[in-house]
Amino acid sequence: MPFSEKLLTVPPPLRVAGRHVKRYHVTANPAGIEPEVEQAARAILPELLPEPDGTPPATFVVLHRGGDDGAYLNAYSWVWDNVLHFGGAAAGQPVLGCPDRDPTHFVPSARPWIGCVWELPPIQHERDAWVRHLLTPDVPDLTAYLADSLPAGTTGDRAVGRPG
Repeated sequence: MPFSEKLLTVPPPLRVAGRHVKRYHVTANPAGIEPEVEQAARAILPELLPEPDGTPPATFVVLHRGGDDGAYLNAYSWVWDNVLHFGGAAAGQPVLGCPDRDPTHFVPSARPWIGCVWELPPIQHERDAWVRHLLTPDVPDLTAYLADSLPAGTTGDRAVGRPG
């Protein structure tokens, strides 16, 4: 089957374990990610977050529903002022250590993988938003950062940075 981009949606931010969490959902299904998968991902999220270190408590997550039974949660948290901490979990994918094919049975992943091609697009946007709202201004603006998300659409075919 040839490669095709997936749909990217941007649900409103949440507050989890004292952190502000911006959210991105990735799926090929126009109906979106099933509510029970989203709830299961939210339940495991605190396990993927770092301890506070004085950096504004902000995280962005990518919840990806695969075309099979798999569901993947990538949590990227800002630490040490300008560094991304990664925590990941998977569900329904035995090859990744999941105990079954249940897409709501998330388990933390020890693999050093930070995301697949469909999960990576938000990273560049979030890097630029962090610089724009937290590192560059004289007074950091976490509220502005939280309001600045990659627009919904697809995971690819974004014009920024594409050669001529």
